[in-house]
Amino acid sequence: MTTSTTPEPPAAAPLLDLQALVVAVRRRRRLWYATALLGLLGGSGLAVAMPPSPTAVTEVLVAHEADQPNDTGTLIRTDVQLLQTTQIAGKALQSLKSREKPEDFLQEYRGTGLTNNLLQITVTGDTDAQAVARAKALADAFVADHVQRMQRTAQAEAQALLDQRDRMRDELAQVNKEIGNQSAGSDPKASATLESLFARRAELNSRISDFDQRAADARTGAPQVVAGTQIVDTPRALRHSLPKTVATDSAIGLVLGLFLGLALAAVGTVVADRPVLRRDISANLGASVIAELPRRRSRPWQRRRTRLTRERLTAALARTVRGSTEPVSLLELGCARATSAIALDLARAMAAEGPVTVVDALPGQQLAGRRQKPGDPTVVGAERAATVPPQERRIGVGSVAPGTAWTDLQYLGTQTVLVVRAGHGSAAWLHTVARQLADQRIPVIGVVLIDPDPRDRTDGTLWDGLQTALRGRSERPARQQAGTGQRRAERQPVWATRGPDNDQEAR
Repeated sequence: MTTSTTPEPPAAAPLLDLQALVVAVRRRRRLWYATALLGLLGGSGLAVAMPPSPTAVTEVLVAHEADQPNDTGTLIRTDVQLLQTTQIAGKALQSLKSREKPEDFLQEYRGTGLTNNLLQITVTGDTDAQAVARAKALADAFVADHVQRMQRTAQAEAQALLDQRDRMRDELAQVNKEIGNQSAGSDPKASATLESLFARRAELNSRISDFDQRAADARTGAPQVVAGTQIVDTPRALRHSLPKTVATDSAIGLVLGLFLGLALAAVGTVVADRPVLRRDISANLGASVIAELPRRRSRPWQRRRTRLTRERLTAALARTVRGSTEPVSLLELGCARATSAIALDLARAMAAEGPVTVVDALPGQQLAGRRQKPGDPTVVGAERAATVPPQERRIGVGSVAPGTAWTDLQYLGTQTVLVVRAGHGSAAWLHTVARQLADQRIPVIGVVLIDPDPRDRTDGTLWDGLQTALRGRSERPARQQAGTGQRRAERQPVWATRGPDNDQEAR
């Protein structure tokens, strides 16, 4: 059996990493907390500062001549649109003896179809009494207009039927005249013509009776519509509850503010492209995450764990400094205070073995300008780094923030530990830091992640670069002196060196 040795193409990176997006949005909770709070305060303030105008409501039962049980609401929607016309608004204002323009009055009321035959009219005014009067005037104007339209329709239909009946009567008179003329003669051939004329007269009499009946039905249909269209709910003023209005507007403002904050956080995260997961940070910097520390003061139940983490980090860095003949530096990105604390802890741990000097190249010289406490190491500024005696251990503290003088970093240390705050630097800037340090031939032996996401479960360890990583410093000398093939195998994880093909080759 043969095994293909063609390497598989790497999986394409997703256009949008949902896990990183969710983590970044959650980390920006201050933004959407603030927008939600602003929405809540804005809604409540708007309800107090701009209370709803006095409102009155009434309901009108609208009868239609063409009512059908299966009507989908077309007729009542037509009535709603007719209510929103300047004709009805003008009639209502005329009954109120108001000089307001109908176009302006249209903005102060609305109609709502509750059912196929029930119309609700809502009107606002300066006072409750004015709103009630406007509602009654609008309802009366609408009922009068509706009844008038129905009556005109019935009259027009009845008149059309009567006109058709009159035309039939004229034709009947002509037929009767022809029958009289045929009867006066004695022509035997006229008998067939008389039979057809008698049949035509009977048909015309039947149709004339039918038109009379239909015209009568059309006239009797209008009173039913007139009687059925009426105001069924007397206009009344609506009572507004200020606490209820404040609660409703506050809830709406809270939801809108929260949605706006989440949208801004998501858009800002995608645009800024600031890695927050340890997996992404280590991949962009090309170094493994060796420790994680909170940015702010830990909660009471987390202080012991944070203290143990700081102690382990200090011990690991101390071992690195002891086992190296080259100076080690700490370079920060967005966490100068935490980097200063780590440098002081490392200097105190090394002070028992000999004099230690901390070279402060941070912006503002946070360490050099602080008040010295008993037992603190010697701290000098970057301009005095040349005065440090060669026999003293030196720990450089600097920054890789934008504006850094890259060529000066090698004087702080020929190998470095990066102290990076999660979500502070963009992916492009992390690439720039890694490239500039590689150009200066300053290997990165590890990354200390400040303010990590507590729910981050990604792996921040890189399996290549074992010769510079902290975990590679503990390798036995025999392994470090092994051949090239053995060193290459050591740089790979265990699962990468095992497999059916390797086992077969070993056998």
